[in-house]
Amino acid sequence: MKRILFFGSLIVLMASVAMTVPAAVFNWSKSTHDFGRIVQGKPVTAEFSFKNKGELPLVINYAKGSCGCTGVDYPKEPIMPGQSGTIKATFNAAASGAFNKTVTVESNAEGGMQTLYIKGEVVKEGASAQ
Repeated sequence: MKRILFFGSLIVLMASVAMTVPAAVFNWSKSTHDFGRIVQGKPVTAEFSFKNKGELPLVINYAKGSCGCTGVDYPKEPIMPGQSGTIKATFNAAASGAFNKTVTVESNAEGGMQTLYIKGEVVKEGASAQ
């Protein structure tokens, strides 16, 4: 019986070690940006900084805004372990009112897809912004 328990424990231990796979890991400084009040038709940009806290190079396959009013710029080269990068989301509002938009980031990082958020309120030209 002791022999069965010993080998059973050994198998469980080996399986848990085998499941620890190195990965790239996003460590975001923030994942939401609130612009507050912005003027309609004047583009504003949010910067989302991150660090690769993983053991493998971080490769961003794409980053895309939830609508045509949000342009996204992201690093095209791999981010090495311990290195940092920035994703920029530029929002250009055509309509006034409150907004909540997302930026979807697909990469080889642990967890796969990441979602970043931008929000605020668009006011017409001449109204007070921030």
